[in-house]
Amino acid sequence: MLDRYRLQMPGFVLKHRAWFIASFQALLVLCSLVLAWLLRFDFSLPHRLLLFGTAPVLIVIRLVVLSQFGLMHGWWQYTDVSDAIDVLKAVLTGSAVFFFLMFAVLGVVSFPRSIYILEAVLSMVMLAGVRLFFRIVAESIRRGTTPEKRVLLVGAGFAGQMVIREIERPGSGYHVVGCVDDDGSKSGIRLRGVPVIGTINELPILAKTHKVDEILIAIPSATKAQMRKFVELCERTGVRFKTVPTRQDILSGQVRIDEFRDVQLEDLLGRDPVEINLESVKKKIHDRVILVTGAAGSIGSELCRQILEDSPQKLVSVDQSETGMFYLNLELSEHKNGSQLVCCVADVGDCERMRAIFAEHRPEVVFHAAAYKHVPVMEKNVQEAVKNNIFALSGLLAVAEEVSCSTFVLISSDKAVNPTSVMGVTKRVGELLVSSRPANSMTCVSVRFGNVLGSNGSVVAVLQKQLRNNEPLTITHPEIKRFFMTTREAVSLVLQAFSIGNHGDTLLLEMGSPVRILDLARTLMKLSGKSEKEVKIKFTGLREGEKLFEELSYLAEEVHPTIFPKINRIHGTPTHWLEVQRHLDQLRICASIDEVGRIRAKLKEMVPEYSYRAEGSTQESFTQTSLILRKAASVG
Repeated sequence: MLDRYRLQMPGFVLKHRAWFIASFQALLVLCSLVLAWLLRFDFSLPHRLLLFGTAPVLIVIRLVVLSQFGLMHGWWQYTDVSDAIDVLKAVLTGSAVFFFLMFAVLGVVSFPRSIYILEAVLSMVMLAGVRLFFRIVAESIRRGTTPEKRVLLVGAGFAGQMVIREIERPGSGYHVVGCVDDDGSKSGIRLRGVPVIGTINELPILAKTHKVDEILIAIPSATKAQMRKFVELCERTGVRFKTVPTRQDILSGQVRIDEFRDVQLEDLLGRDPVEINLESVKKKIHDRVILVTGAAGSIGSELCRQILEDSPQKLVSVDQSETGMFYLNLELSEHKNGSQLVCCVADVGDCERMRAIFAEHRPEVVFHAAAYKHVPVMEKNVQEAVKNNIFALSGLLAVAEEVSCSTFVLISSDKAVNPTSVMGVTKRVGELLVSSRPANSMTCVSVRFGNVLGSNGSVVAVLQKQLRNNEPLTITHPEIKRFFMTTREAVSLVLQAFSIGNHGDTLLLEMGSPVRILDLARTLMKLSGKSEKEVKIKFTGLREGEKLFEELSYLAEEVHPTIFPKINRIHGTPTHWLEVQRHLDQLRICASIDEVGRIRAKLKEMVPEYSYRAEGSTQESFTQTSLILRKAASVG
């Protein structure tokens, strides 16, 4: 638009731009002086010699001072309040210099003193007015040639003013038609010329009346409850909507207030995200050797990022995915923060390989995030689930203790509570391995949490992909619910567990009420600008091993608060280590037989709360397994 505007100017003006701007402003000063003279002498021009003799002096002073205040550039289509203030300063400064020169230096006492004031006022009005005129003309040309989105602003506070100022800049692509606010007393006032046209509750009606293309929510300090209300009202309009970043993001310098984003799923968790103070963690990570398994995954990679912020001596990242490790190393190398980075492509179930890694780097703290997590997949791959989630963990605990590791943190899942899936029951066995391990020199802690928003393969990611591909949204059951948490919450809980966890503890984050997946799907649909008429929702039925709802603790477990709000400590019925080891040895025998029914039966014996739909008779399978184990014991 700027280039188009410049092309419309005469070639002579473009070539001699500086001279033209100076001459034009000199003419304005001369006109102000002559008009002041006319006003002073009842529209006559007496003492013309004095008038036109002093005019060149005044013009030179005005131009020099205007130049000193940066007002000779001529880009008046970008004029704002700061330019008007500079004009005021320049005029007052020029008038002071002119008065001193005329009265004290040249001794011209016959010059009317009222002219000093009248000319200053008129010069200020003309110099500022012409800039405002060019701004209005440029804006009208731009709006007439460039299509702009008509937007309605939610929020008539400081953030709203900042947003309007940014939108007023050329090329923003927006035009604010009005503001709404939850404070009804603001109705009728104007923010930078934009009227407050009603309250937030009137949003659906106002959006339709003013033919709004988009709604911008400019309340960065809004709570989750307020945000849910805003979103519900925006959804009723059928118009796309966005929001400014949160106050925390703005204050931290991560984003600017004018950087709008789509309303994110985190805004609709049904609760405020838990902010965990990690100051106590920093001291325990600084200058130590930390090892993270499953480092290329969603939780593992975020763990690595946050750990690096606390400057460990060495961060050892372990994962089986070569490609994942390549990109993780590429990213972490830019934020080493003085730490040594080691990326190891390895299978945590390979005991000899892990023993070599531990012997070489001797980690002091281990965060174990490597596990199979997809319920339907593990139902078809029972042996692999047991091998990776149980046997690999058992071997890793032993290796960590061999090198005198001080802390071992296991990442578990809410699916470990009253499990109905192989994935869930293997996670529960993992918790038992950690909690029952003898209290030697290594502190072992488990962390239990729900679904992580944005993690690889999560239900939200699947639904988003289906929306992008214009496919039906597949949901297993209309009433299925899950606990959700953000990646930041999950990683903060893991790090805090390392800091405050006692040996054998299982720590749990308060995650509010579970969220219905159907509601999430509808929200994602609306945030994508689509209606339920455009997108079909298909119910496929619960998959094998899947529960209708998850739980956070067993009835027999005692939940106690910690010194940190929203973080609880779980105490269950203690299990003897020798008994766990006996069950583990028997499970190895079942796995070696490679018969799924017997593996499930043994898992059922280890975790009585485990329920599943077995092929054939569960009791028969259990009896056969017991006979085989007794024979093996007698041979031993």
